Amino acid sequence: MSDMAVVVTDPASLGRALQKRRKTLGLRQEDVALQSGISRPTLMAIEAGKETAQIGIVLQVCRDLGLRLVLGAD
Repeated sequence: MSDMAVVVTDPASLGRALQKRRKTLGLRQEDVALQSGISRPTLMAIEAGKETAQIGIVLQVCRDLGLRLVLGAD
């Protein structure tokens, strides 16, 4: 996704973007969860767009997938 921006409007769209990136990299949920120091069910919840995910954990998953979160005004 280094050359592609994704507009994130809610937890579900963020989860879809993270899942797409993980699959593009050929990684399993277990791989990313281990690298991020979280459980697979936690990663599954993030990818499913659950609103209970802690922002710090989500940001760690982003970093581990080589992504950065950039905010901008409309």
